[in-house]
Amino acid sequence: MSVGKRKEIENKNEVIFNYLNEMPEGINIDVEKEKRVFFEKIEKRRVKSYCFILFKYAAIAILLISTSYFLTKNQFASKKDIVIDNNIKIGIDKAVLTLGDGEKVELEKGKTFSGEKVNSDGEKLVYNKKEADITKNLPTLVYNYLTIPRGGEFYIELADDTKVWLNSESKIKYPVEFRKGEPREVELLYGEAYFVVSDSKNHNGDKFRVLTQGQEVEVFGTEFNIKAYPEEEEIKTTLVEGSIALVIDNINKFLNPSQQSIYNKTDETVLLKSVNTFYETSWRLNEFNFNGKSLEEVMAVLSRWYDVEIEIQLKNKEDFKYIGTIGKNQNIEIILLTLKNTNNLNYEIAENKITIK
Repeated sequence: MSVGKRKEIENKNEVIFNYLNEMPEGINIDVEKEKRVFFEKIEKRRVKSYCFILFKYAAIAILLISTSYFLTKNQFASKKDIVIDNNIKIGIDKAVLTLGDGEKVELEKGKTFSGEKVNSDGEKLVYNKKEADITKNLPTLVYNYLTIPRGGEFYIELADDTKVWLNSESKIKYPVEFRKGEPREVELLYGEAYFVVSDSKNHNGDKFRVLTQGQEVEVFGTEFNIKAYPEEEEIKTTLVEGSIALVIDNINKFLNPSQQSIYNKTDETVLLKSVNTFYETSWRLNEFNFNGKSLEEVMAVLSRWYDVEIEIQLKNKEDFKYIGTIGKNQNIEIILLTLKNTNNLNYEIAENKITIK
């Protein structure tokens, strides 16, 4: 790239972030976080195409800011003007670890746990990664379970250095150690998880597999998201980086980055489509992204994160539309007010139940 072209891009980038820094009070966005995420993505993908990626994420940044401004300007001058009158709690880092002998350990911020091969500081769970643990011939595999309740989320590092973020109301089964010469296999029993898998070349070529309700994902060192809630008809697998092979009975599909597979559990069909992976995985970055989501999908997400019952009585719910992201770490009434002012809906909060009218 020429010096002149690079300078032009840098100038446009400076304009974008000057705009970010000058946002008026009341705009619900973390400017420093957006900058950090922006530059992390640029650096990570710099070798692919500097110019293309820069403008891609610049466009996302502009969309987020302009959307937040539009939604907020005519709603309220600042959050100080809103009266919050509910006791609904925001989701936190918490989980229940079930050990091989059946013992259950509650994990949450402020509580530490130390086991034979695992430790937790209350915000993450980390398994030992000694070379002996992951290469010796184990006579039997010992499995642990990590269960994330409603109103929670958690992060885990497996013995092979694979990293997993688990969303609310999720459960995963995995071995404490992996046996050399065999696939590294875990099972997402239900819920949603984001995987950053340690490459098989670091483990003597041993593959990594994720089993989920009849679906098998074979991984080749990559990042991907699986959403598989039992009450939902579809299992959605979204590939961010690398490549994966999807196997369901006699169906075999290969996914490329920015592709999503949609497995319909009822008619057992698989559809592939291109998606914006930022929208599909923003939950991991403490954001809700409801672009293109139905009212039922939005309320299901809020119900899990805030651990509340939500009843939809709205008649014209098919008219619901929302563009942009909303921060997860705020009172649910802030989110409901945003949705109220962008759609023709009202709400009532009574104890731990919300009614959408």
